[in-house]
Amino acid sequence: CFFFWRRKRPLPKTKQSDPSYFADEEDNQSVDSMLIDISTLRVATGDFADSNKLGDGGFGAVYKGILPDGDEIAVKRLLKSSTQGVEELKNELSLVAKLRHKNLVTLLGVCLEQQERLLVYEFVPNRSLDLFLFDAEKHVELDWETRYKIINGVARGLQYLHEDSQLKVVHRDLKASNVLLDMNMNPKISDFGLAKIFGRDQTQGVTNRVVGTYGYMAPEYVMRGNYSVKSDVFSFGVLVLEIVMGRKNSDCYNSHQSQDLLTTVWEHWTAGTVLEMADPSMNKSDALRCIHVGLLCIQGNPTDRPMMSTVAMMLGGDTFSLPAPSKPAFYSTNAGANSSTGSSMSIPSVQARS
Repeated sequence: CFFFWRRKRPLPKTKQSDPSYFADEEDNQSVDSMLIDISTLRVATGDFADSNKLGDGGFGAVYKGILPDGDEIAVKRLLKSSTQGVEELKNELSLVAKLRHKNLVTLLGVCLEQQERLLVYEFVPNRSLDLFLFDAEKHVELDWETRYKIINGVARGLQYLHEDSQLKVVHRDLKASNVLLDMNMNPKISDFGLAKIFGRDQTQGVTNRVVGTYGYMAPEYVMRGNYSVKSDVFSFGVLVLEIVMGRKNSDCYNSHQSQDLLTTVWEHWTAGTVLEMADPSMNKSDALRCIHVGLLCIQGNPTDRPMMSTVAMMLGGDTFSLPAPSKPAFYSTNAGANSSTGSSMSIPSVQARS
């Protein structure tokens, strides 16, 4: 009996007894191999000089740097006073270190010295999509071929996150400013601070702390805190319509505009005049197909939205037949306003990211 009891005692956490041991050890080894000295990053960025600043976000600033071997980098520097940012950085580090895809920005290293919290990424020279798309002068650099390439690249990146990677990841903050463009204008999805890992059989998560960006958040996430791969699909649909139309989806419940982009596109779609909104230099059949796919992605019921693998096939050619889209979910300036094209929604307290 004593022998049997000894055999049945729980084993300590070792490589043989606990599969999570491998994950913990692998994560630690991965982080250790990516550590970069603070002195190296201070020299690379000119001690975080303003002249090297690429932009600011809710987490802090991003700086351009040049390593001793000549490689260019982008350094995300977390604000020391931001407790929320600490959690986002830990989340981003644990996620991005495991993800490898040509349409995702690559994490190169990390520095956690001298009370600094720094993430080091590949440098993406053309910065973010919004700087081109919504600029009165730069938008002309985005011809239709480039816009179509960006749409397809973002779709492939999301498909990898949702379906093809070892992890199942919901990004939760897909928007134009989180799509970076390399020297050939290929898109790379960035900023995984709000991302969540799902179990393979998990279909949905719920949160009491709704964070994200107005205009891109799916209605079920805004209203009930429900998020899933389908809420990412909604954000992708908004982004597609922005790329085709060259217009930002207005934050109409925080502005004086009467209609957001989704409402306007739907009205023109039902009237058969939607191509009048697109840039006249664009390929009409491809633009119409992208608008159609965008509308399918922003349908109010999450189950009606396609998976990203299906979206990629829809975008890939005319041989894939597209179903008719249903009425999208709209945001309305006034919660009680009447709308002939969609229902209004009262917006709860939401923490937005700029």
